[in-house]
Amino acid sequence: MPEPADRPGIQRVLDAAARKGVTLDIRVFAESTHTAADAATAVGAELGQIVKSLVFVAPDDDGAPVAILCLVSGPNRVDLARLAAVTGEKDVRRATAKEANELTGYTIGGIPPIGHLRPIRVIMDPDLGRYPVVWAAAGTPTAVFPVSPATLRTLANATVAPMTEDRPAPVAEVAEPVAEATPTDAVPSRSTEG
Repeated sequence: MPEPADRPGIQRVLDAAARKGVTLDIRVFAESTHTAADAATAVGAELGQIVKSLVFVAPDDDGAPVAILCLVSGPNRVDLARLAAVTGEKDVRRATAKEANELTGYTIGGIPPIGHLRPIRVIMDPDLGRYPVVWAAAGTPTAVFPVSPATLRTLANATVAPMTEDRPAPVAEVAEPVAEATPTDAVPSRSTEG
């Protein structure tokens, strides 16, 4: 691994963890871990174990964008209506690449859950808790670190809340359709003639 001093973004991540008494095992790869699928392949993990750090913004009282960082399980997508409900921010939207960089100090693909230039509100996907270990970006598009979801929550000072779209149920879990009654299934009525 290159020395963290050679990569100031990685060093900020290490320093942020150290302030909370946690030592991280940063892994740097020759190939990009820019996408969740790339990261999963690089570390030999399931896609769901990859933490996507997605930056959203909501306007402050003066209209300036304030960052909201969503830590999302690899296959999941943020639902803006749910995120707005969780945060109480009705005008929340996805940050532009420029906003994400200016607000976090990192470029998209390498945004870590910690070590930002300023304090950021963090919302964490509860699906990450399904795994004993998850993998998060460490400040560059080629660096990641393993961490337990509980430690990640503590490091990022995250609020765990559902803010992702519902995923369709796997085929094996789809219920069989209920048969509707047809005229041939109808019970004959009793004749009252007689």
